[in-house]
Amino acid sequence: MNSVRVTAIACLMPLSELDEDPFLVDDRSQHDMCKQWAAARDYHLTCQLSLHQLRADHSALWSDVEEGLVDVFVTPNRRALENAIDGADEFTARCAAAGVRLETADLDEPVYTLAMKSHVHRRLSMPTAGYNGC
Repeated sequence: MNSVRVTAIACLMPLSELDEDPFLVDDRSQHDMCKQWAAARDYHLTCQLSLHQLRADHSALWSDVEEGLVDVFVTPNRRALENAIDGADEFTARCAAAGVRLETADLDEPVYTLAMKSHVHRRLSMPTAGYNGC
């Protein structure tokens, strides 16, 4: 395996947005897209973050970078990045300044059927009931 270490960033949108933009609500599919992108390059996915409008300077993003544990951030697409990070342009500039690449997977998003939306809804609305979406 290649020694390039990747942190995946997915956005975490409220369940109430499921009908409007199911992909942005479904962080699992976003992470799968990032995982697929990393695997295609033989990169090592080391961390998966699900965020909603996190400040671009938040320590959750930068602590592993400062420790030398991240070479690349990948996000499913620009839309996901803009919803995950408050100040996506600032985050992009910070990545460049830190010498960390920021990539977008830009793979095709799934087309959500009613059954898929129902599955996402159950997984996200019932985690305390022991349902994990499997």
